[in-house]
Amino acid sequence: MDRAIDVRNVTKIYRLYDRPADRLKESLSLTKKNYHKDFYALRDVSFDVEKGQSVGIIGTNGSGKSTMLKIITGVLTPSGGEVRVEGKISALLELGAGFNMEYTGIENIYMNGTMMGFTRAEMEQKIPEILEFADIGEFVHQPVKSYSSGMFVRLAFALAINVDPEILIVDEALSVGDIFFQAKCYHRMDELRKKGTTILMVTHDMSSVLKYCDKCILLNDGEKVAEGRPGEMVDLYKKILAGQYDQLEEMITEREAANRPDSQAAGDARHSVLSSAIAGTAGAPAGSMRASMTINPNVNEYGNGKAEIYDFGILDKDGRLTNLILKGERFTIRERIRFHEHIDAPIFTYTIRDKKGTDLTGTNTMFEGADVGSVEAGDEYEAVFTQNMDLQGGEYLLSMSCTGFEQGEHVVYHRLYDLLNLTVISNKNTVGVYDMNSQVRVRRNPQEA
Repeated sequence: MDRAIDVRNVTKIYRLYDRPADRLKESLSLTKKNYHKDFYALRDVSFDVEKGQSVGIIGTNGSGKSTMLKIITGVLTPSGGEVRVEGKISALLELGAGFNMEYTGIENIYMNGTMMGFTRAEMEQKIPEILEFADIGEFVHQPVKSYSSGMFVRLAFALAINVDPEILIVDEALSVGDIFFQAKCYHRMDELRKKGTTILMVTHDMSSVLKYCDKCILLNDGEKVAEGRPGEMVDLYKKILAGQYDQLEEMITEREAANRPDSQAAGDARHSVLSSAIAGTAGAPAGSMRASMTINPNVNEYGNGKAEIYDFGILDKDGRLTNLILKGERFTIRERIRFHEHIDAPIFTYTIRDKKGTDLTGTNTMFEGADVGSVEAGDEYEAVFTQNMDLQGGEYLLSMSCTGFEQGEHVVYHRLYDLLNLTVISNKNTVGVYDMNSQVRVRRNPQEA
């Protein structure tokens, strides 16, 4: 496939001065003395986007995501490296970018169209569709400085996606609109994807990344940590949020080894990710729950080791260990945890996700008011979660963890992502991911009832 965007070794450096006068001193210095410190917003970042791909860029605040989009769109110039773009870009960056606040909405539409290479006559043909999508009424004839943030993003997004872009770049713009407008925008983005438009998006909404992106790029502190399938990248991102960056670097090394064509190296790498014997039933002690379960051989496991989930299981309404649950019936998730150090208030959790990695449901002992209290090294606990199975029939993944808070910071003691497969058997699937369990009555001549 042809590349729409090719980013090679891009670096962006900002000069930071302690005092405004230092900038003047440096410019006038005959000895070329430096009064600044270099801040790397991006450091040697490389990736490519194929034509027709939808790619997400994720990372914590300050990781360089927006800076990268500005360099790709030409708003910023890189300090090093190069970016090549093949195709007409329509970019929706942070609120206000590319708009003159003194101009009316109509004037801004014409101005932005001209900047994208369209003639006034071409924009006149597109305006009815843009205004219908934006749905801001007569405000389109008012200066945009009078717009609310919601009206502004409606007009900006309507313009960006209704000019038939070859490349659409979106930076967190949809977080401002209401839920109905967001749904409208995502539907339009789906249409663009099907037409072959290349989409590059920055967002903190992980569900959007999982649903709309073919590939994901993870940045942290200006550096590219990894790129790959959205589900994998979201899991790595959650590790960074949980303060597990050192373990993350080790895992990435193992993941790269697993992707080598050498099958033996791949097998060794996959095995090394699982430091405990969680990986399968072969090493499970006789009589343990997990010996009866189907376990993911590539489970994503991490934590600081203060606690260990050493056994687990799914039980049906009759108490039988199984990975198959009938829709509409009660079922139970059991987790057994052994503690290796003192912990003030551990929290036991479970999450059910779909195959794309979207969190569908889950809870924990803190949410449910089942506080554990202080525990000591050597203590063992069992958490038992019992609930109705209202998900539609299909295949799901069950994750579980033991976490807590230390000095106000969230800490992961042991987490097992996508540990067990969960198959829901159903003879009636309704619309969506779960069943509302509606009771339906149909009457003839309701006015007579």
